[in-house]
Amino acid sequence: MTHPYILVVDDEPDIRTLLQEILEDEGYEVGIAENGTAARKARRQRRPDLVLLDIWMPDVDGITLLKEWSEEATPGPPVIMMSGHGTVETAVEATRLGAWDFIEKPLSLGKLLITVQRALESYHLLQENEGLLKQVRPVTEPVGRSAVMTQLRERARRIAQHDAAVLIHGEPGSGKSVLARYLHHHSARSEGPFVAVGVAALLGESAALELFGSEDGDKVHFGLVERANGGTLFLDDIGDMDLAMQARLLGVMESGAFYRAGGTEPVQVNVRFIAATRHPIEARTREGAFRSDLYYHLNVLPLDVPPLREHTEDIPELLRFYVDYYVDNGRLPFRAFTVAAQNRLRNYGWPGNVRELQNLVQRLLIVGSGNEIDVAELEGALGRSEPPQAAAQVQDDLFARAVRLPLREARELFERRYFEHLLEQMDGNVARVAQHAGIERTHLYRKLRALAMDPRDIKR
Repeated sequence: MTHPYILVVDDEPDIRTLLQEILEDEGYEVGIAENGTAARKARRQRRPDLVLLDIWMPDVDGITLLKEWSEEATPGPPVIMMSGHGTVETAVEATRLGAWDFIEKPLSLGKLLITVQRALESYHLLQENEGLLKQVRPVTEPVGRSAVMTQLRERARRIAQHDAAVLIHGEPGSGKSVLARYLHHHSARSEGPFVAVGVAALLGESAALELFGSEDGDKVHFGLVERANGGTLFLDDIGDMDLAMQARLLGVMESGAFYRAGGTEPVQVNVRFIAATRHPIEARTREGAFRSDLYYHLNVLPLDVPPLREHTEDIPELLRFYVDYYVDNGRLPFRAFTVAAQNRLRNYGWPGNVRELQNLVQRLLIVGSGNEIDVAELEGALGRSEPPQAAAQVQDDLFARAVRLPLREARELFERRYFEHLLEQMDGNVARVAQHAGIERTHLYRKLRALAMDPRDIKR
């Protein structure tokens, strides 16, 4: 089990030593820095889970450091300010810049420990909630009482007790990300962060920056690997990772260290890796598209998520789960599936697996009426499901429409579809879309306004 790492920044040796001893007695890992320069260096070397920061120091004051850290692209860990000569204005300024709390000296150790504990708990909860909000599905564990799902949960709980890498195999929509979070929840790292990465969305040169971060002078961008320190990094669709990134990931798994872009010193991390794939990785390895050494590092503890068509007896329970979820969280009206409708769904092929079932339930609750969902309504909803070959037809239709338009209108049509696709793939992150498109962020905002597009409305 990993312990939270706290960085204590204070120019008074007695206070540094006292805080280090007390916090270590409480089970925390503690680093110390005697001034602002040392704090910057310590924070670059290892991302803390919390910072205790003195305001008055001989070289750089704590407010200046807090302002630097608050302007970084990646939100940093909580900062608790300490001062023996604080004023209301100073406390207000620190709070405005994002300080978690403000404690006056001489320190009340009881109050300090409670503040530290609450800050760490709240920050962990915030990270967990942010991760859940990004999940396509709201499930916290694999749902189903069938033999295959019961065995899957039991095997996952056993595997969770070990710290080796896990490779999850499964069709799209079958629940690989849910199983990864379930593994983390039942592991000794459950109090640490769970960071999910959609590998397919890591494009081009930005992939290394997203995963491993960067340094530019005193400014540090903490990458996803570092943000998962002490917890679990989940790499979804690992088969889409290019060979250069595979080599860097392998290096981290073998050494537990990496270099940020622009950095000169290695960053040590303690991370458990869980990867998922919809591709037959063994075949991609034979073709040279996936490194065999990385495959063997990841495939220590393999898990297979069955497609929904192999446990259709769980469909009534899944239907109840998603109806209850959207009634409680989406404020949609309760509607029950008739027995005949449930039987029809048990005999459906489910090419999109559980995700397709979830989307079907949501659609029926939104557009339907009445207390029950019968077979006739169900057939209509299933008939509107887009067949797998429709994507290629959409592309043909887009081209056919474009060539009938004047060049200016055709370009606008293409740009709209282009940016819609990127915003969906990158969960509405304008900065990443701009980087991928090779344009300035301000120019992208102007372009989206000209196209009457709002990035907040275009998310998965």
